Amino acid sequence: MPFLISAVLTPRVLTGRPQPTLATDDGILLRPWRAGDAPAVYEVFQDPVMHQWHARSADSEQEVAGWIRDWHQAWEEGREAQWAVVDADSDRLLGRVALREIRLDDGVAEVAYWTVPAARGRGVAARATTALARWALDEIGFHRLELLHAVRNEARVASRTGFALEGTKRSAILHPDGWHDMHLHARVRGD
Repeated sequence: MPFLISAVLTPRVLTGRPQPTLATDDGILLRPWRAGDAPAVYEVFQDPVMHQWHARSADSEQEVAGWIRDWHQAWEEGREAQWAVVDADSDRLLGRVALREIRLDDGVAEVAYWTVPAARGRGVAARATTALARWALDEIGFHRLELLHAVRNEARVASRTGFALEGTKRSAILHPDGWHDMHLHARVRGD
């Protein structure tokens, strides 16, 4: 049975190209992950704040090296796009930003991010999210980007980056301390 609408994006929109490096206007780069980033990512995942808002932990640098290999494979398959957020001058890791839950047919993806402890409160996540959203919506042609965060997480990245609050997903994600209600924010092309 034929579809009445065409796919918003084709599978080759991501897989047919190398993962790009994206720059902000103020000294931050979003670049593909490197094997050498594993020790820094492992260190971040030892932080109790990461355990509060993420369901994943890291037991070793070797485990994180496997994540990085998986992130590269996910790009090749068009399933996810993960970037290291780094200082443009020093290449020091500041965080991570990603497109997850990519549905190319619908032109929809979920934005996710985290920052290293030393970068928190400096606008790093907001600047990286803005750069990623600009690329995904304006250059690639995604129609909609969603951003979820725990209602109890007081980070303001979504509102600072133009993601409108659309509602609350009740008891939507399980964290180590139980089920969390999640705020759903979104940006659509043209916002």
